[in-house]
Amino acid sequence: MMPAGKMATWLLRRLDPELAHEIAIRSIARKLAGQAPTDDPTLASTVMGLHFPNPIGLAAGFDKNARAILGLARLGFGFIEVGTVTPLPQPGNPRPRIFRLPADEAIINRMGFNSCGIEAFCRNLVKFFGPRGKSDDGLNIPLGINLGINKTGADPMRDYPLLVKCVSAFADYITINLSSPNTPGLRDLQGPAILARILEAILETVPNPPPLVVKLSPDLENSSYAPIVDAAAAHGAAGLILTNTTLARPEGLMDTRAVESGGLSGRPLANRARAVLRLVAQANQGRLALISAGGVDSGRDVFERLCLGADLVQIYTAFIYHGPEAISRIKAELLAIMRITGLPSITAIRQAVAEGRLSV
Repeated sequence: MMPAGKMATWLLRRLDPELAHEIAIRSIARKLAGQAPTDDPTLASTVMGLHFPNPIGLAAGFDKNARAILGLARLGFGFIEVGTVTPLPQPGNPRPRIFRLPADEAIINRMGFNSCGIEAFCRNLVKFFGPRGKSDDGLNIPLGINLGINKTGADPMRDYPLLVKCVSAFADYITINLSSPNTPGLRDLQGPAILARILEAILETVPNPPPLVVKLSPDLENSSYAPIVDAAAAHGAAGLILTNTTLARPEGLMDTRAVESGGLSGRPLANRARAVLRLVAQANQGRLALISAGGVDSGRDVFERLCLGADLVQIYTAFIYHGPEAISRIKAELLAIMRITGLPSITAIRQAVAEGRLSV
């Protein structure tokens, strides 16, 4: 007989993607009893001054409106990221706007930052944490909050500082999303000069925010990444997320829905995500924490990204296709690899690479 979790995932995959997503959010939000499984200490690490019990996080986009934080925290992730939240409520793009590509184990979305807006988002945070924020919330993993701008009427120099100010009491780290392909003009904000101005504006408004992380696109020219890394490091960022979804359509896609417009995620993004990670790690030289996302769906993938210079990874599409079982499976596979290679900690992976004892 199929386990209950796998059965639920199998059933959800047979529903309209957006309906399935809403059912999943509501179900996870209601499952507040119990605690997440205790992770093997081998998987723990400290990044950006935060303790991560394991390196596998949930990427933004699943819980856009911060409705299921505690339920998600009990599924076994090492950290979770909620949002993207925008200053004002907006419905996003017309439906249909999510497309499963099961033949490629991929998803295309053109959601367009559908968001309840920062006021309702913060009310949801207060429900979980109380008005004082995360000072005594009992959440045992780091929480990231992903911030974006509205499709119309946006002023990045005003909006990002406002959003950071609103969520700083609740977030362990804050992601500045400059790379969604579904908001016109957003990716133009990734240039070094304007990125520097955005970070400076944030720090002028909130002098001591939680660690600031910038989420980048996989679709930039290779030569563009080093100047962005320099600007982020010089102007107060603590980390980078590599990468968001891609507008590219890699060769070999089999599903007929690959022609849909929007950002592609899942296995077909893996090669480009690895390439960008390698480029950025070389330019970074350890200045910023690196979080790798895009096509991560096995312990081998996680180990490879850590060897390439990532400090942490995020999953999204693997979680959609395989459900919570994917988290425990990936962790078990990663632990097995670490034991075979004689590596006692996540930090030891980076040390072994730096010393030339490991390569990818």
